[in-house]
Amino acid sequence: MVGKEELRRRLMRIDGRGYKAYREIEGDYDFGDFRLSIDHVQSDPFAPPSLVRVRVPQGVAGFPTVLFATRPRRVALADYLTREFGRLSRMVAHRRGTGFGGLIAIAPCGQEILERTAVVINEDYVEARISVGLPARGRTVLGREAEAMFFEEIPALVAGALVYARLDAAAVARHVETAEDQHDLRRQMASAGLVAFVADGAILPRESGVSDRPMPSERAVAFVSPPELATEFVLPNRGRITGMGIPAGVTLIVGGGYHGKSTLLRAIERGVYDHIPGDGREFVLTVEDAVKIRAEDGRAVTGVDISGFINNLPDGQDTRAFSTASASGSTSQAANIAEALEVGTSLLLIDEDTSATNFMVRDARMQRLVAKEREPITPFIDRVRQLYEERGVSTILVVGGSGDYFDVADRVIMMENYRPRDVTATAREIARALGADRQQEVTGPLTGPAERVVIPGCWRLGERDKVKARDLYEIVFGKETIDLSYVEQLVDPGQTRAIAVILRRLGAYADGRRSLREVLEAIMEEVARRGLDAIAGRQGEHPGQLALPRRYEIAAAINRYRNLRVKQRR
Repeated sequence: MVGKEELRRRLMRIDGRGYKAYREIEGDYDFGDFRLSIDHVQSDPFAPPSLVRVRVPQGVAGFPTVLFATRPRRVALADYLTREFGRLSRMVAHRRGTGFGGLIAIAPCGQEILERTAVVINEDYVEARISVGLPARGRTVLGREAEAMFFEEIPALVAGALVYARLDAAAVARHVETAEDQHDLRRQMASAGLVAFVADGAILPRESGVSDRPMPSERAVAFVSPPELATEFVLPNRGRITGMGIPAGVTLIVGGGYHGKSTLLRAIERGVYDHIPGDGREFVLTVEDAVKIRAEDGRAVTGVDISGFINNLPDGQDTRAFSTASASGSTSQAANIAEALEVGTSLLLIDEDTSATNFMVRDARMQRLVAKEREPITPFIDRVRQLYEERGVSTILVVGGSGDYFDVADRVIMMENYRPRDVTATAREIARALGADRQQEVTGPLTGPAERVVIPGCWRLGERDKVKARDLYEIVFGKETIDLSYVEQLVDPGQTRAIAVILRRLGAYADGRRSLREVLEAIMEEVARRGLDAIAGRQGEHPGQLALPRRYEIAAAINRYRNLRVKQRR
């Protein structure tokens, strides 16, 4: 490591030269209060920005140990610092020259508190991993412009975002304590037998269809639990909290159109993540292994046992190891459930609006017209109780058009003007009064899912093949594109980048003996033990651009890879 003046001299030496001369500034520099590491210089002004790290020793940063003493606190503090650095960089940095010139950026954050690699904090230091657009006129180095970035703007960002004494201590504490309370509430939910909790006062509607921020309070209806489902907890920081507890079992959410059914389910599906203070859903929490299920016409399915839902296809295809390059609505939904069960979910989240109608239910009239022996599908209505009673897998289901589900539900919640009511007793009375015209179509035990073992060779890449995330919902793996458009619990592009990094290394885990679930468990264990940095390495994606995905979204990417090859292990 050399002194900061050496960086200044190098910048002046290359001023006016061709852009590739910027490579001469790669290295580590001592700025006194922090260390600046220029890890990688972009190839031209329009290429992805250069990769830079700034590390502040705790003797300067001064963060109290109590703020990062536990994993939930450390993740939340790093999340807060990432947001603060990003907020200040948008104020301080400005365009310089062509391309990305003048950019100083850190990984963007949404409403969720995720474990990210953008900021690392420990007892020794605080480090931010940032992207810097080195300035140029055309493809000519602007050394003095770069000097202003490195000697004025970045030091100002370090002082403003990575030094505790310069931050709003109350806001930092609120961010950390809110995350800690969410972590503790999930623990208490498990002890109480709940799969979801929605706090009184929660704001569930979002600002718009393209914004995940909360609807302004003057327009939103705050959530109030129905008395029958009211639950109370005491949290370590917030203290007493009340709200609606949803127990394990089969729960229906019903109501008229535009009264908040899907809004409630969307909040519950995002409840697998912690949320920032002010989001409105800070205390809308769901068991961490909940999986949203939907129909997904056209997706590839490889060797999945869907025989619990679909059997006796006209073409004679074996549904115990079902494969297709383009699944139908019903086969895709059956595969999505089987894959979620395979990797260990305990809660399915389903919205009637995004489901295949013939997969969800066959009413009495259709049963009379099309006999069971001519219908390959065993509808979900006839398996949902088995899933809970035999497998311990609960379901929360939004239903707007099929009252037949009253017969299999443990509880029914009706949304009316965004207010919930427990109408379980009324629904049961209606079911008794009208009787059950349809016949249950279960013909045997709920089979599967079979364990699948990934055949290693299917992940082999050519020398020039690349693996990269294009956006939130797309990964390029060699010559194939993995479409994650309908994986609805993927919330941050950093998660998709992390999945791409993991897929690149999948061959190290998929040895031909481990099941897919065992592969995922090994990956998540290594990430927990060594961090996302260890998975990425310095040769992969910029480690500051990663966010921790759940194993269910990693599995979704693997299952949608069209060259996937598996064998079953029963």
